[in-house]
Amino acid sequence: MKITGLTTYAVAPRWLFVRIDTDEGVTGWGEPALEGRVRTVAAAVEELGELLIGADPLRIEAHWQLLTKAGFYRGGPVLSSAVGGIDQALWDIAGKVHGVPVHELLGGPLRDRVRVYSWIGGDGADDVAEQAARKVAEGFTAVKMNASAQLRPIDTPEAVDRVVRRVAAVREVLGPGRDLAIDFHGRVSTPMARRLLPLLEPLAPMFVEEPILPEHAANLASVVACTSIPIATGERLYSRWDFRAAFEAGIAVAQPDITHAGGISEVRRIAAQAETYDAFLAPHCPLGPVALAASLQVDFAVPNVLVQEQSLGIHYNGEGSDLLDYLLDPTVFEYRDGWVERPRGPGLGVEVDAKAVERAAVWAAENRFEWRTPVWRHDDGGVAEW
Repeated sequence: MKITGLTTYAVAPRWLFVRIDTDEGVTGWGEPALEGRVRTVAAAVEELGELLIGADPLRIEAHWQLLTKAGFYRGGPVLSSAVGGIDQALWDIAGKVHGVPVHELLGGPLRDRVRVYSWIGGDGADDVAEQAARKVAEGFTAVKMNASAQLRPIDTPEAVDRVVRRVAAVREVLGPGRDLAIDFHGRVSTPMARRLLPLLEPLAPMFVEEPILPEHAANLASVVACTSIPIATGERLYSRWDFRAAFEAGIAVAQPDITHAGGISEVRRIAAQAETYDAFLAPHCPLGPVALAASLQVDFAVPNVLVQEQSLGIHYNGEGSDLLDYLLDPTVFEYRDGWVERPRGPGLGVEVDAKAVERAAVWAAENRFEWRTPVWRHDDGGVAEW
């Protein structure tokens, strides 16, 4: 079997799919998306694909090593996302060739179902309690919310109180039997994180995500030490080497993205690395159906999974471009009481609707549709973290 081509499809709301074709008719799908930089990653996929034409798709680890190390310049979100999507598609092919889900090739399932959580609220919305109640009614037992919109480097007592009241409103709805995760989204400076985290402890978050920016990793240990709340990070870390400092700082939850962090091959290794630090996996995935399917394959094959992020109904998505709209059989992502059952189909376990993807890609191209990261500013006009 040989690889004959790689084709990318940029589609709404902010996703990029790649299809890898072979001379025996077996096709694999991956999702090399990088939110706000779709065209850039598509170009990287095209360049990396030159190394794979004519190659055996089943030599997945050999290809991973080639794609990540043969170009001299390594890592970063663009290259790692391109490799991540290609890696997913190669595992999809391997599972289809052998007639089994990818997690069977990774040693077999360790569990029968995986817990999932849902996003609530916008960045500055004040109706988060109502949205939390809606998610409870849908059966979710865990939700995640942004703590705030932009914050000043050292903000006022009023701003601090607003964050605490916002989180408290959601905790009241959830009660003590459900979990609440809080995303600081890198919007909080190190001194503000140290101020906020102890005040949030009585609300018992499952974790606080990205309390400080990844470039301030030298401060992460002090943030971990200032609170009993489990600290999570990782959506902007792209390899096991990037994660090393975070684990040494004492994070409790690793959040590699199956797309951004080099695909199934690398995220599985990051999970093993986390286990040696008694840390747990909560893969980042506010992306599309292929990325979620790939994340679940890892979730069922590693021992230290905490919970899985998923984007069904998230505010980025719209009618005709939500998680299930690009699948032939959407029941594979049927959540029951906040859990998703083990996928049984071959490969990644989902059947991509190729015609729907092609139509969506044509529409996006004709309408010059591209999602861009919002630009936020402080009240003095300076750039704020989004």
